Amino acid sequence: MTNNKNHIINKKDLLERSLYVFGASVVLLILIWVLEIILKKIPFSISSIFQIHKDISIWIVDTLPFLISVFYYITIKRDSDAKTKLYKEAELRNSLLNKYTEIAERLGSGDYETPIIDEEENNELVSSFKYLLGYLRATRRKENDQTWVSEGKELISRILRLYNNIEELSFNVLKSISDYINVEQGAFYVFNENTEILSCSSTYAYNRRKYINEEFKLGHGLVGQCAFEKDFIYRTEIPKDYISISSGILGDQKPSSILLVPLISNEKLMGVMEFATISEKIPKLSIQFLLELGEIIARTIYNLKLNQQTELLLFESRELTEELRKNEKILVENADIMEKTQLELKKSNEKLEAQVSEAENARGKLHWLLENASEVISIYNKDLQMTYVSPSVKKILGYSPEEMMLGKDFERLTRDGALAYKKLIEETIEKKYVSRTITYSYVSKEGDTIFLESSARNFLEDPSIKGIIINTSDITEKIRAEKEERLKTRMQSLSENSLDLIIRLSTNGRFHYLNPVVEDYIGISAENMVNKNLSEINFSELLKEYFENSLQEMKIKAQKTNSEINLPVRMGEKLTERIISFDAIPELTQNELETILFVGHDITEAKRIEKEIQIKNDKIEDSINYAEKIQKALLPEIGLIKENFPRSFVFYKPRDIISGDFPWFMPQNENLLIAAADCTGHGVPGALLSFIAFFLLKDVATQNPNSSAGEICDSLHENFRTTLKQNTAFSDTRDGLDIALCKINPEKMQLEFAGAHRPLLLLSDGELTEFKGNRKAIGGIELLKKTEEKFENYKINLKKGDKVFFFTDGLTDQLGGPYGRKYSPNRLRNNILENPGYTMQQYNELFESDFNMWQKGFKQLDDVLMIGLEF
Repeated sequence: MTNNKNHIINKKDLLERSLYVFGASVVLLILIWVLEIILKKIPFSISSIFQIHKDISIWIVDTLPFLISVFYYITIKRDSDAKTKLYKEAELRNSLLNKYTEIAERLGSGDYETPIIDEEENNELVSSFKYLLGYLRATRRKENDQTWVSEGKELISRILRLYNNIEELSFNVLKSISDYINVEQGAFYVFNENTEILSCSSTYAYNRRKYINEEFKLGHGLVGQCAFEKDFIYRTEIPKDYISISSGILGDQKPSSILLVPLISNEKLMGVMEFATISEKIPKLSIQFLLELGEIIARTIYNLKLNQQTELLLFESRELTEELRKNEKILVENADIMEKTQLELKKSNEKLEAQVSEAENARGKLHWLLENASEVISIYNKDLQMTYVSPSVKKILGYSPEEMMLGKDFERLTRDGALAYKKLIEETIEKKYVSRTITYSYVSKEGDTIFLESSARNFLEDPSIKGIIINTSDITEKIRAEKEERLKTRMQSLSENSLDLIIRLSTNGRFHYLNPVVEDYIGISAENMVNKNLSEINFSELLKEYFENSLQEMKIKAQKTNSEINLPVRMGEKLTERIISFDAIPELTQNELETILFVGHDITEAKRIEKEIQIKNDKIEDSINYAEKIQKALLPEIGLIKENFPRSFVFYKPRDIISGDFPWFMPQNENLLIAAADCTGHGVPGALLSFIAFFLLKDVATQNPNSSAGEICDSLHENFRTTLKQNTAFSDTRDGLDIALCKINPEKMQLEFAGAHRPLLLLSDGELTEFKGNRKAIGGIELLKKTEEKFENYKINLKKGDKVFFFTDGLTDQLGGPYGRKYSPNRLRNNILENPGYTMQQYNELFESDFNMWQKGFKQLDDVLMIGLEF
């Protein structure tokens, strides 16, 4: 590059060189003058110079020095300019090469954070470096998160290995976790399986140990609810009665966020950890870390409990040993007496061991008998609460005793069945010595409807029972057997009185049985055909050929077949054609074909009706298509949603022509209401419910313009029940709808959300937050033993660029993929998190293509609806 620079001539050197050329040209001009003077033989003098200039050609020659120097200047300057331009381009390329080399070296050394790219540069290489830098930063963040979780687990695992006392262990674990995830307050609750109470073993706040003696029953308070549901609870809306965080610096403050994590090992609850902080939220990574840590801590507590029980037994053993040592002298002095005593004791022990063994065997037999008994034995107290249920409930009803104790005894009954069961217990309490029996239906865990028979006896005054004993038997098979017996009894009379042709042929073509109706179609009485061969009777050749072919086919492969035959039949003097559907059924004895039973059904009228049904089906299909037009006219246009939310998408895929899922949109003053609703069922039933839900939702929102999203859901819930008469005692309609409802103020960038079985996902700054809806639907029959809660109303402050997503369960419940599993909420969340920079249109294309790929080869199970909004 330096050599090229040396070849570039500056302006001063170029001028000097041009003067040198001009001087040389002048010298050449003088030589030309001298040569001209010599050739013309003119004496040398000044006047001779003027004399030769009388020739015009000399004047032209005189211009040569000027022309040559000018030509030289222009030529050299043009060459110099070209070289200068090439040099600058080479310098620029060299600079860019050095810059990109430096970028590559920084990336190779792991420096992803230092700004190394000019944001104003915009070319293909810069775009590639920006993409690579973003990917490397994301990878590093992910690795840092994994490292943080792993280091946290290792830290807590070291602490778990250090302590054998639950109180000390819980405090040190609580302190380390609070410091590690940077929260101000924590509490550790240990679950007592015998009393079913959660007791506070340790609390911690602002680097100090605190002593708060609290206890919670299952389902009571946030701690009891977390333990009962065996699921974490994360709240940013804190109850008024929640304890304050005290600090010498901050004073008393209510926490802004609380997190409760259940400690579960092998499906057994060991305790609950509770954390509170004045920060606005607890990072998602910290929540994930605590969920993974929960099982490790639970397993340690489980082992500590076992160790404590072992230590207690060892302590008792040592006390006994010490007592034996103290009495050793007395034992030696009384050796003879002791020996006799030992012999007697040995005999007593052997006898006692035999009795214990016999008792254990009896207990084992009793447990086996209860587990494999043909009936379920349950005990209820006077408050109608189940206090015991035999292990045989698992075999008969499919539910474990624990599940039955938690309410499955009433929950899986029909309303009439629940009332009858309750009445059985109440009347047994009132009439002590009267035993009553009821029969009712029950839905097992597998979803099958079975029939049960229950009888109740009053043992409230028996101190060993103190309850109502109910013996329940599965009589489904009994009812089925009785039904089959009734059917068998009817079969003989039905056969004789049947309008169908019933014929039994042996394998060699001999008639064994014909019912009387055969004569109407063949024209020969049954008596004249029994015990005769096909070849011996003169009847329809078409029917005879069918019998012969069926016999040959049955001999090759004995399986049921069906054929339709157009049989000419004489009805009076008129010959007509009837269409007979024949079922040929093989009858086997010890896997050997013995006879073939032919059952012929006259389907002439059915065929005529089938044609009429086809015509009606065409009309029904036309009606459904018209209903689709009506539904589309009622539902908001996608364009209207796009007009109010320019950056949005609606992924809508009904399973049938008309749908039970529908998007809903309504402007309301300065607010915009938008929802994704999922009515029970799909197709025509779902569409009918969607019409009801659509108009009810519009009426509720119009009549209550200042209501929050949660209050709108509450009003819709009551109106839905009233419209479908679900609030009456004899209603058995369980129809309703799930909904995700948003009330949005675009000017204030505020969003209210309420959901019935449906969540809302918020993507903000690369983090995905889930707001869970209530675990109940809009509508449905009111549960007898449960007090309903109001719908929770979430208030969310939005930022520019935030994205929200809400959807119906048709998307996540779709079966598909390589193993026929559900699409699942996790797959949906991963698609959002892995593509945080996508536009709404790109998200729409992503979910549509991903859903179609997942569903490939599987039938669509339900209507699909998903809405995405970007602010």
